[in-house]
Amino acid sequence: MTILLAGATGLVGRAVIEAARDNNLPVVTVGRRRTGRVANEIVADFDNLPPLPTADRAICTLGTTIKAAGSRAAFKAVDKTAVLAFAEASRQAGVSHFLIVTAVGADPKSSVFYSRVKGEAEAGLAAMGFRRLDILRPGLLLGERTETRRVEQLRQRLAPVTDHLMPGPLARYRSIPATTLAGTLLALCAEQEPGIHCHEGRDLHDLGRSVTSSSG
Repeated sequence: MTILLAGATGLVGRAVIEAARDNNLPVVTVGRRRTGRVANEIVADFDNLPPLPTADRAICTLGTTIKAAGSRAAFKAVDKTAVLAFAEASRQAGVSHFLIVTAVGADPKSSVFYSRVKGEAEAGLAAMGFRRLDILRPGLLLGERTETRRVEQLRQRLAPVTDHLMPGPLARYRSIPATTLAGTLLALCAEQEPGIHCHEGRDLHDLGRSVTSSSG
C-alpha cells in the first residue's frame, strides 16, 4: 500500500509519517515544503499540482488557523481550496480511498466561519465520487507544533481537566493526541467497505490505539 500525504509538515502529518514508518508503509508527501523525513517528496503549490504518482490511498491533514493564515480568504485557500485540489489530483492518480482530517463541528451550514469552511471541504470531497471517503473530526489536538499557538498551548495544558467536563454527546469535543489520530488514519486505510464514513469521539481513540499498540 502506497500513501499520498498532504500536510506532512504539520502536527498530524508528522505523526502519520512516523506511524507509517513503524508499520512499514511507504509514503509520498505532497506540499510546498520538504519534510526531510521520507524518500519521495513532491514539492509544489496546491494551485498548480503536477500529476501525482499512482497510489492506493491518500491522506489529507492540511489545516491552518485564520490567525496563522492572515485572513479568512487565506484560511479558506488552505482548508478548502488546497484540500480539494489535492483530492482531485489524487483521484486522477487512481486513488479510490481518500482520508481527511477536518474538525469536530464541521458543517457547511454552520454560522461559524471555521466550521463552515471545514464542512464545505467535506461536501466537496463527498461529491468527487471516491469509492471510500473517511472523514475524521477530532477535537483539540495534543502534541508539539512547530509554530507557537498560545491559546492552543493553554488548552492543551487544561485538557486533562476539561475533558472530564465533557460527558455524553460532548465527549466528541475531547482532546486527542496527534499520534493516536495518526494511528486511526492508518487503521482506516485498511478498511474496504465503500461509502462515506465519518468518525469522531471515542471511535478516533479506539482505532488509533489499536494501531499504536500493535506497532509498539
